[in-house]
Amino acid sequence: MFAPGHLGELTRIIPFEMVDEVLAQTRALERRVRLVPARVTVYLLLAAALFTGLGYRQVFDRLCAGLTGLAPARPSGSALRQARQRLGSAPMKALFDLVSGPAVTTTAAGWWRGLRVVAIDGTLLPVPDCPANLTVFTRQRLANGTSGYPQLRLTALVACGTRSVLGAVFGPATTGELDYARRLAAYLRAGMLLLGDRNFAATDLLNQLAATGADLLVRCKSGRNLPALARCRDGSTLARLGALTVRVIDAEITIRTPAGTRTGHYRLLTTLTDATTHPAADLIRLYHERWEIETAYAELKATILSGHVLRSHTPDGIEQEVWALLTVYQALRTAMTDATDSIPGTDPDRASFTTALTTARDQLILAAGIITSTDIDIDLIGTIGRHVLAHLLPARRVRTKDRIVKR
Repeated sequence: MFAPGHLGELTRIIPFEMVDEVLAQTRALERRVRLVPARVTVYLLLAAALFTGLGYRQVFDRLCAGLTGLAPARPSGSALRQARQRLGSAPMKALFDLVSGPAVTTTAAGWWRGLRVVAIDGTLLPVPDCPANLTVFTRQRLANGTSGYPQLRLTALVACGTRSVLGAVFGPATTGELDYARRLAAYLRAGMLLLGDRNFAATDLLNQLAATGADLLVRCKSGRNLPALARCRDGSTLARLGALTVRVIDAEITIRTPAGTRTGHYRLLTTLTDATTHPAADLIRLYHERWEIETAYAELKATILSGHVLRSHTPDGIEQEVWALLTVYQALRTAMTDATDSIPGTDPDRASFTTALTTARDQLILAAGIITSTDIDIDLIGTIGRHVLAHLLPARRVRTKDRIVKR
């Protein structure tokens, strides 16, 4: 009965002991062994995040496909649904809390002058249009009407160097990004440099985020009135936002590509007020790293979900599903960083997320690499890592595209 409870090679990152500990911590262990035990249910939810286009029974079949010599009973759709309902969302959140955090790397990726560079932003995910979900999630108003599906708002804190998730919160789209960002302040630490777009430049929010000890580099509207208290040697100025002293950097950025030239005006606010140790020109170049969180969301929505709507038809099921999705994303990012870190100097940016995802799916179907070898030659990067290293992306090139508003 426990045999289908695995995640292929990703079980090394989310091992049985971790899942059992989470189940015990959240008091989700069953009192009697059922056809679908709690541990198997956790791995079923994680596997469903790898195969987002399949139903739960089809996902269960893939968990059993490589179990040579075993013949687990195939539960009905009703049995799988009841197992998910018994489990609840608390174990999946606790599991994400265990695996979240910056992936360990020996490279300088994601660090700038001794500060860990992180980014914050939000995105929307569509949920099934059904009566239960509509009690919590609503359709978004658009220029030509409303969105086809109710929307969930996800706001995350991401390490820019490895795109691993440090923390995440989500809920109804009627709650704004700033409210969710305040809840993410608990994940900030001294020694971090937080990048954010101009939506996060609210005075009260910046004061709250800065109180954590983290430094900030946030864009604001170029026309915002910020009276200068003093002028720095690099042309930037000092100003006050509530109790917070910030440095205001105005820049005209020109990008030249074979397609032409584009110029834009940026105004940045930072708590790094020493222009000598943190020159304005360097901070302007660094701000481009904020786009790493946009890439992370693209991997989550376009690559893992492939544009699919989330499965669950209840708000509790949606919460359970999103925590599973974030946990699997984090496990993939960890495997990718372990692979690139095995070759000194390899930038984690060169690891292909699609390659890692495809290989992880194959390993799950084969039920391969679940338990690491005890031989002296331990395979530290595994099959996923070898495929990632065999298909490294070229060094990143500058790509620009005008923002287009679809009507």
